[in-house]
Amino acid sequence: MESGDSLVVLGRLRGPHGLKGWIRIQSFTRPVDEIFIFPRWLIGEGESRREAKVEDFRPQGKGWVVKLADCEDRNQAELLRNLEIAVPREQLNELEDGEYYWRDLMGLTVVTLSGAVLGEVDHLVETGANDVLVVKGDRERLIPFIQGDVIRCVDLEAGAVEVDWDPDF
Repeated sequence: MESGDSLVVLGRLRGPHGLKGWIRIQSFTRPVDEIFIFPRWLIGEGESRREAKVEDFRPQGKGWVVKLADCEDRNQAELLRNLEIAVPREQLNELEDGEYYWRDLMGLTVVTLSGAVLGEVDHLVETGANDVLVVKGDRERLIPFIQGDVIRCVDLEAGAVEVDWDPDF
């Protein structure tokens, strides 16, 4: 089993759909159907995960449903409700310069151009126009992830994001 640090959570199993073992999912990938390029998922929470093979998937309403091997009925699908969908990090595509997986940004220290520490990236929010860093420090700040304008430098090795942002805002 992979350690938690080497896994990337791509989504969540939401609950049963119908009677034949189909499950609604929430995908964190963009585009959302990119989650299906991985034919095998690790499903579970924390260190308790098992491999699940994707047999079939399809759009359903505004979302997606999936049929996993060995999930034959609604009762089995119900047991998987709210479990995370993860894959080993090494299965992810290499990113171009200036591209980041959200997971890699969480926990980074956010510092202004003048050196003021605003806090750490707690999580990100997708707004449609641009992604937003939710930074928690002395208070919560919402900082748009606009590279070159607001986000001046992301240094994963140093664990820091340099921003052009007024600390009083």
